[in-house]
Amino acid sequence: MRYNEVSRHTGYLPGVFCAQGKEYSFIAQKKLWQRATSAGSCAAVLERTAAKIQNRRNYIMAKWVYLFSEGNANMRELLGGKGANLAEMTGLGLPVPQGFTITTEACTQYYEDGQTINDEIQAQINEYIGKMEEITGKKFGDSENPLLVSVRSGARASMPGMMDTILNLGLNETVVNVLAEKSGNPRWAWDCYRRFIQMFSDVVMEVGKKYFEELIDKMKLDRGVTQDVELSADDLKELANQFKAEYKGKIGKDFPDDPKEQLMEAIKAVFRSWDNPRANVYRRDNDIPYSWGTAVNVQSMAFGNMGDDCGTGVAFTRDPATGENGLFGEFLTNAQGEDVVAGVRTPMHISEMADKFPEAFQQFKEVCSILEKHYRDMQDMEFTVEHGKLYMLQTRNGKRTAQAALKIACDLVDEGMRTEEEAVAMIDPRNLDTLLHPQFDRASLVRATPAARALAASPGAACGQIVFSAEDAKSWHAKGKKVVLVRLETSPEDIEGMKAAQGILTVRGGMTSHAAVVARGMGTCCVSGCSEIAMDEENKKFTLAGKEYHEGDWLSIDGSTGNIYDGVIPTVDATIAGEFGRIMGWADKYRKLQVRTNADTPSDAKKARELGAEGIGLCRTEHMFFEGDRIDAFREMICADTTEEREAALEKLLPVQQSDFEKLYEAMEGNPVTIRFLDPPLHEFVPQTDEDIQKLADSQGKTVEQIHQIIDSLHEFNPMMGHRGVRLAVTYPEIAKMQTKAVIRAAINVKKAHPDWNICPEIMIPLIGDDKELKFAKKTVVETADAEIAAAGSDLKYLVGTMIEIPRAALTADAIAKDADFFCFGTNDLTQMTFGFSRDDAGKFLEAYYERKIFENDPFTKLDQNGVGKLMEMAINLGKPVNPNLHIGICGEHGGDPSSVEFCHKIGLDYVSCSPFRVPIARLAAAQAAIANK
Repeated sequence: MRYNEVSRHTGYLPGVFCAQGKEYSFIAQKKLWQRATSAGSCAAVLERTAAKIQNRRNYIMAKWVYLFSEGNANMRELLGGKGANLAEMTGLGLPVPQGFTITTEACTQYYEDGQTINDEIQAQINEYIGKMEEITGKKFGDSENPLLVSVRSGARASMPGMMDTILNLGLNETVVNVLAEKSGNPRWAWDCYRRFIQMFSDVVMEVGKKYFEELIDKMKLDRGVTQDVELSADDLKELANQFKAEYKGKIGKDFPDDPKEQLMEAIKAVFRSWDNPRANVYRRDNDIPYSWGTAVNVQSMAFGNMGDDCGTGVAFTRDPATGENGLFGEFLTNAQGEDVVAGVRTPMHISEMADKFPEAFQQFKEVCSILEKHYRDMQDMEFTVEHGKLYMLQTRNGKRTAQAALKIACDLVDEGMRTEEEAVAMIDPRNLDTLLHPQFDRASLVRATPAARALAASPGAACGQIVFSAEDAKSWHAKGKKVVLVRLETSPEDIEGMKAAQGILTVRGGMTSHAAVVARGMGTCCVSGCSEIAMDEENKKFTLAGKEYHEGDWLSIDGSTGNIYDGVIPTVDATIAGEFGRIMGWADKYRKLQVRTNADTPSDAKKARELGAEGIGLCRTEHMFFEGDRIDAFREMICADTTEEREAALEKLLPVQQSDFEKLYEAMEGNPVTIRFLDPPLHEFVPQTDEDIQKLADSQGKTVEQIHQIIDSLHEFNPMMGHRGVRLAVTYPEIAKMQTKAVIRAAINVKKAHPDWNICPEIMIPLIGDDKELKFAKKTVVETADAEIAAAGSDLKYLVGTMIEIPRAALTADAIAKDADFFCFGTNDLTQMTFGFSRDDAGKFLEAYYERKIFENDPFTKLDQNGVGKLMEMAINLGKPVNPNLHIGICGEHGGDPSSVEFCHKIGLDYVSCSPFRVPIARLAAAQAAIANK
């Protein structure tokens, strides 16, 4: 039993646990003792040994606090990334201002205790303040040698700028005067004090920093200066007093003077910042669980603001934008760390430090070399120089662009620091998106402020003039104009307009809405579910963030972040670095899962093949019916009164569908092609405008009223659970017959042209919920296919399988597997039906679920492994014994999500299938899953 595992059960009752052959005593809180006694092994240990220790006087409490000298880099889960790295640097003998780390478990305990720091944790913090005072030779609040500290957050996963920091803690009127006198530098002392008052007020007491900035600006104006460093000691003393008056005016009480009170309040503030809005959004975007909590690092201050022989800076051992090997960073003289990142003063390039502090710079270069070799990765470091002496405040593996990540990984292999497998594991698969899609110009983006934010549905950046219909998107595009299509929601008939647009913005819909799924397949930027838009489609305008937008106005949207910007932000084309192919080659070498693509057109299939797809896992045939004048024939089929009329209409579609399938087979060059038969309800194909309704009436020899009656008859209260999928094949077998003929004839023709290709079409029947449905549909397919093959004198092979997207199909997979050659999990619908959430409407309430910690992620974006995942495992475990040759894949949008891909690897799927532009992401994620689970 590990010590930190038992520490989760700590408090005030005596207990014992054993580790490495030794018996340790501790004290447990009553409520956590009760939890422990129902927890199994821990309870057994406690109960067996409780009698032995009733009379012992000295108990070892759970350890909530660690000196830097007590930790190491392997304790990241407990000490957080910053604390673990400070401990590691201490162990390496680097110049680190000493202190202690309050563990991530203390943070989770803080929330369990109703956002209070319990007596035991407080006692340990006070104990470690004493140890820190011994190490530094300074004391909190001392009139001779006062101790000042920084208080910083530190989660186990790096979250730059998401949580809070307080510097110069420990100052009060007495201490600041002592420092002013003893240092002979009153300006520095009062500068620290005014900084501390502002930071404590802002971070701890939530008094906005703007109030203090206004006072600073007024002071500079009155003194006729432009920079903070030009203010005198007396000016800063006056500012400090103004700040304290502002604090009292906002809070209603005096600024606290007791350093220990200041420290406890600061620690609480850092714990609270784990749950602030920006941290919650960052965690959701980066798959960081809320349950991890943050550590708190209390570190003695090193001062970069004591004069011109002092400074502070941030540096990387390699360029985080390009990956080039060489120091990259900035520093400021006579400054503290916040000045560098706040942009108040223009910093100098790190190379200029050689002139300012030559000895410290030489030592810093040596430290950089030590750290990069030790961590075997590019390091992001914060440092301070105090009177020419270097202090290291932080190191971590640096954030980097996708292009830099590829170059750094390859260079580290070439330099002998990493293996190929380690290089593959270093790269965040999600970042590859930025290599494959247009992005906003960086300089222009920095100056822009988002007008709103919605769902980042399909990556990339788009800038164009607003249009409100697919028809307008097509016509404006034909005139050479760049457009952004803004719709309440999109439907299949919008497909041509969506192709013509630079980007798509919808008011409704989630991450698996029609707009999101189709946009991802086309590689088009899409932001969906922007409920802040007040839409007036009829008058071609909408209101957002208080501004009214009209047709032709310029709008910029970022499908990678969900941000929406007013006006024009230039975009730049994506570039794939030379290292991309090398990393992908390594990924393919180590992965076990195959990676296919979801593609409905030859151009999509060709792009996916270029990006490494090994087949098509999902071709949605319904999208093919909207090309050109095909929709007219399809609508003719819908309006038919007899089977014969339907067959006649379908006969018109047969050759064009066959041609499409031939092009898909050609694009895939003998790799598997899975074709899903017609899935959506028929109402999605009927005309919407009066003009189209009149046209259909004329072509069918019917009145407009009769067409309206047909349209009304197709209305469904819940169309996603209505007359669609296999139900169409049961009701109208002639549709399945036509599609089977097209699939088989196309395959026979391509097989003749390429006898060396392994052409074996996979026909997928959607929405099966009962094995008898599959039997019926398969009979139609087999009879038709076998007749076509016999007539052609061919030996073509084909497979018939099903999409597992209804919970009942997973529960009865053993029966279904008897007639299925393959299963493919359609996790968009499987998630929808398992949760009972509409995937187009869930966005209306998911934000409230995030705020209340019911959900941490959108289940339509990241696979729900505990619910939907169990259904998948059940289907595999039921189906495989019945049909050992059953091959199984996934073609929902989760097929391109890295954590979902890892789950698919673990449960034994044969392949994942995703949108073309997510194929490299899936390839890399599949390799990482294989490496991690080797």
